[in-house]
Amino acid sequence: MCHDPSRSSKRPGIYKPTYGSFVDYDIKENGGKISLRSLIDHSVVESFGAGGRACITSRVYPCFATGADANLFAFNNGIGEVKISELKAWEMKKPLMNGF
Repeated sequence: MCHDPSRSSKRPGIYKPTYGSFVDYDIKENGGKISLRSLIDHSVVESFGAGGRACITSRVYPCFATGADANLFAFNNGIGEVKISELKAWEMKKPLMNGF
């Protein structure tokens, strides 16, 4: 599992390292499926693989792809085929800030 922020911004000179984590998970034991949950909040991306067995947190610096123009890409650098069988997305409400 990894975060690749290389397409997260077109601004020059922004540090965009790739972060990765291995997931110790027996996919045959779990019906050939693995879960991935990603939470995106402005410039923070957190991903949890296999029910939280692996976690990656990284920063991105979007300047064009925000709100409805944002994209999430799933890719596989392995040799086996990967199929996304279910994808759910929600938009969080803005917090109610009283007194500010």
